Amino acid sequence: MFILATVDPEEEIIQVKTLLERIAEYFDPRTMLMRIVISLIILIVCLVFTKLVTRFFRRLAARSTKFTPMVCSLIRKCTNVLIWIIGAIAVLQTFGINLTPVIAGLGVSGIVLGFALQESISNFFSGFLIAINNPFNIGDYVEIDSIGGTVTSMDLMCVNLTAPDNRKIVMSNKNVWGSVIVNYSSIERRREDFLVSVSYGTDLDKAKRAITEVIASYPEVLPDPAPVIEVHKLSASSIDFVARPWVRPSDFWSVYWRFQKDIVEKFRSEGIDIPFNQLDVNIKKG
Repeated sequence: MFILATVDPEEEIIQVKTLLERIAEYFDPRTMLMRIVISLIILIVCLVFTKLVTRFFRRLAARSTKFTPMVCSLIRKCTNVLIWIIGAIAVLQTFGINLTPVIAGLGVSGIVLGFALQESISNFFSGFLIAINNPFNIGDYVEIDSIGGTVTSMDLMCVNLTAPDNRKIVMSNKNVWGSVIVNYSSIERRREDFLVSVSYGTDLDKAKRAITEVIASYPEVLPDPAPVIEVHKLSASSIDFVARPWVRPSDFWSVYWRFQKDIVEKFRSEGIDIPFNQLDVNIKKG
């Protein structure tokens, strides 16, 4: 059994007229101009606030000892994003767009979005943990998960490094926080570890004196702690000395490379043999 609903033509005409009147009222030139002007004012206010926030946190990073540049940069970016979100909501409300259903829908879809964006959320909170614990600063040379580079920037999602060969390395905050971080720039001095081998027939005191003279010739080597030069190991084909001077982190590689060349020339001038692997083969006649 079907029931046919009848619609009064006059009532339908009234509804159409009401809808057209509302549309005409919404797109009234004066009203629309007022909304555009208010929206522009809101956007200008947001722009001014973001510039003020940026200037404030840059000054805070330059003057404060508690807030590092990385912490200030992270808080600044979060604050600016929040300002623009508030500004966008205000503009939409100015045009009469009701956001209540959208906000209510976010509560229902929040679980779905949480699963979809769990990596991004993890990177976001890992970024805060990195900024709070401050394992490194912008400009530090670090090694993260065996990848070395200079920290150039950090945002809410990733850390940017520049490798010594000028490669750009992007690492997610989650991976950075979950890895072993070695910071070579946050220390005042760094120890070199040189392994120098001589043959078994060498005068060990003479070899030690030659190594000491080479290291003493470097002004970059720090007097405190004093360099350590001792016999380290008796290998199969050589006697190995270890030399451990201390230098500033910025002088590490220049001293390292120079020593490799200078010690060879010093041993040659002193008549000290640099050994190589040897294998003795004895043949017995049957």
